[in-house]
Amino acid sequence: MRIATTVFLTDQTITPVRLAQELEQRGFAGLYLPEHTHIPVERTTPYPAGGELPPEYGRTLEPFSALAQAAAVTERIALGTGITLVAQHDPIDLAKQVATLDHLSGGRFTLGVGYGWNREEAEDHGVEWGSRRRAVHERIGLMRALWADEPTGYEGRTAAVRASYAYPKPAGGAPRVLFGGAPGPRLFAAIAEHGDGWLPIGGGGLTEALPALRAAWEEAGRGGEGPQIVPYAVRPSAGKLARFADLGIGEVVVQLPPAGEAEVLRTLDAYAEFL
Repeated sequence: MRIATTVFLTDQTITPVRLAQELEQRGFAGLYLPEHTHIPVERTTPYPAGGELPPEYGRTLEPFSALAQAAAVTERIALGTGITLVAQHDPIDLAKQVATLDHLSGGRFTLGVGYGWNREEAEDHGVEWGSRRRAVHERIGLMRALWADEPTGYEGRTAAVRASYAYPKPAGGAPRVLFGGAPGPRLFAAIAEHGDGWLPIGGGGLTEALPALRAAWEEAGRGGEGPQIVPYAVRPSAGKLARFADLGIGEVVVQLPPAGEAEVLRTLDAYAEFL
């Protein structure tokens, strides 16, 4: 099983360069980074995990810049976002960022996609909260048009681009697109139509959820090996990883602390027993 990592990198934590180097040297499979542009001080949206919002949410590094640094000092580890708040981006600019990072890293990038939970953050970006899911899906469609081999246009209600020359292209065609979000018919239909798989936070409840996701995949006429399932932000244990393996899962993303170099490296040492 491939074991990748995720962490809230901030201006107070280990740097992307040092972390990426240590991950590659130790045999970890990848690095996924989250995204928040800002956290409004006056906020009515509750923290989804409950309690007070951890301070690292307001200090998060911009993930594409951090992943570019990681790519420059490594050759093997996968690079990804977990997740990109697609509705908060200009999709033409985002398509260029993704294509450039994938091109320069030799095809190592995975685009994790999320709809967002912080209404105030999204509204500062001009996002209409009730239609953000449509906006995300249409932005993905637009980006896929720009990543296509031949000039391809896209026309949606919230996003459009005329057929264009857009280089560089992602190294191996469109990068893998994995959706975050809670299980349910709406998310599973979106994955089947717009994505390649699912990033379930924590990985709990997969035994019950996976049949429904696979049914949605088949109903959408998607073939191949089915949706890719990558449990995300997992606190690993031998039993948990064995259960994932029994479900046919080949990649897990484990959670690192948003801390300085010494604490992060101690955690990597502890997780190394699972490699």
